[in-house]
Amino acid sequence: MPLKHSSYIDLPQHEGDGGFDHAAVHSRLGLLYVAHTANNALDVIDCINDKYLRSIPGLIGVAGALVSEEHDLVFTSNRGENTVGFFAPENEMDVVKVKVGIRPNGLAYDPHRNLLIAANVGDPAIPGSFTVSVVDTERRSAMFTIAVPGRTRWAVYDSVSDVFFVNIAFPAQIAIIQTARPKRLIGKFNIPAVGPHGLDLDSERQRLFCACDGQKLVAVDSRSGQVLNTVDIGGAPDVTFFNSALKHLYVAIGDPGVIEVIDTQTMKHIKAVPTEIGAHTMAFDAARNKVYAFLPQTTRAAVYVDES
Repeated sequence: MPLKHSSYIDLPQHEGDGGFDHAAVHSRLGLLYVAHTANNALDVIDCINDKYLRSIPGLIGVAGALVSEEHDLVFTSNRGENTVGFFAPENEMDVVKVKVGIRPNGLAYDPHRNLLIAANVGDPAIPGSFTVSVVDTERRSAMFTIAVPGRTRWAVYDSVSDVFFVNIAFPAQIAIIQTARPKRLIGKFNIPAVGPHGLDLDSERQRLFCACDGQKLVAVDSRSGQVLNTVDIGGAPDVTFFNSALKHLYVAIGDPGVIEVIDTQTMKHIKAVPTEIGAHTMAFDAARNKVYAFLPQTTRAAVYVDES
């Protein structure tokens, strides 16, 4: 059965406005890091025993989290201070911070070149603030700022094509950055749905899964941009994860509060799993086929196991 509920994990109560945002898992270490935006912290969860461990403070307005298992690094986008942060799991309190553009959110990392990109949400009142920052993590500095045509959403790195893909809410498109020469956009894929938001990649079949505010999931050929499939979904989505082992796609929808499970071989719905109103974010542990939904009203994580 896809996403059988297993347990709940109590997390620290919200200290301010906001709730939870993006999360990432270090599968080999069995550690999950979730942006607890309301607390300016990353909460750390033990995925093996499904329990809360501790929090990493001092990440103002933290919105994004990303893990590189190749380099044992955890990255954060700190929207309240216009920085990205990164640290090694064995030294969590030694966070390196680098200044980037206005309100960084989406993150992607090329481990071959030690390049991190931060997709900056920007400020509509500030001309030219819709940008992507390119950070050299070895030098601990921002290298380039790339102008994009609109508000950014999530981003992914494609090692096959050696490019970064960045969702743009309006105009509805996926922007493309060549990692070998990351100074500008090299192209775009137009998306036939309003508000590209969640994004993930099927490397084997070279497909991008783009979940859009217009209640559509769009599958796109990652080489040509050809639209392969469009599937209706039950609300405006946010975080999207692809389970390459089971060929399942998980899409978190905050209203009405569900995770939609889609069979990516047939591009058909399998199940809508109830979570909680406002639960727009989740994490996926590929090693254990677990999905964690973060529940802002009850400040806990719901744990599901995909037993398909």
